[in-house]
Amino acid sequence: QVQLVESGGGLVQAGGSLRLSCAASGSIFSINTMAWYRQAPGKERELVAGTNNGGSTYYAHSVKGRFTISRDNAKNTLYLQMNSLKPEDTAMYYCAASRKLGSYYEEGLYDYWGQGTQVTVSS
Repeated sequence: QVQLVESGGGLVQAGGSLRLSCAASGSIFSINTMAWYRQAPGKERELVAGTNNGGSTYYAHSVKGRFTISRDNAKNTLYLQMNSLKPEDTAMYYCAASRKLGSYYEEGLYDYWGQGTQVTVSS
């Protein structure tokens, strides 16, 4: 079993930055893929960025060039550095982890989800 706890969300003005963290505990040796998803009010949850043990990364078109996903294996933590934030980035951000390798977009791939951290970007 793996537990994921997100932190780092908050209220920021447009153009500002935030860094989200996802601390993993438990059977973390089993994790191959991790990702950040987000869900805005009234919208479906969507992939923001993903990474796996092979070192690959993936970004949604809407955040490419502004967001960076990274892992610190020594700290068992996944990060999402978010720069040049826009009001449309406002959402609840979730960390997800999978024992498998596969398409980052496939929500069924993920075995574990965090509770989320709220990001609000004011205009």
